Amino acid sequence: MKYTGSCHCGRIAFEAEGELEKVTACNCSICRRKGTLMWFVPRTSLKLLTPEHDMATYTFNKHVISHHFCPVCGIHPFGEGTVPNGGHMAAINVRCLDDVDIDSLPVSHFDGKSI
Repeated sequence: MKYTGSCHCGRIAFEAEGELEKVTACNCSICRRKGTLMWFVPRTSLKLLTPEHDMATYTFNKHVISHHFCPVCGIHPFGEGTVPNGGHMAAINVRCLDDVDIDSLPVSHFDGKSI
């Protein structure tokens, strides 16, 4: 299934394709503060609909995840990183997707604080 999403002001817009069956809540220092619910898809399943230079990016700790956010409205629609097997993944903030009933999705919890 194809989903559309964006930051609040629309400066960062994207499409993501896949089966949205569950989301992940992480308790690391940044995810806890942002309140994101993440849906992980291969990076090739995420298509940016706006220019990449419209995004700002933040990294911390081991600098392996690029946390993208809008420099205008401040919303974090997705992040990108590499999984241990070398594949490129996108962590989409499901709260930024259009027409998704977040309350109907099961939430798994990841202990990112301990990493």
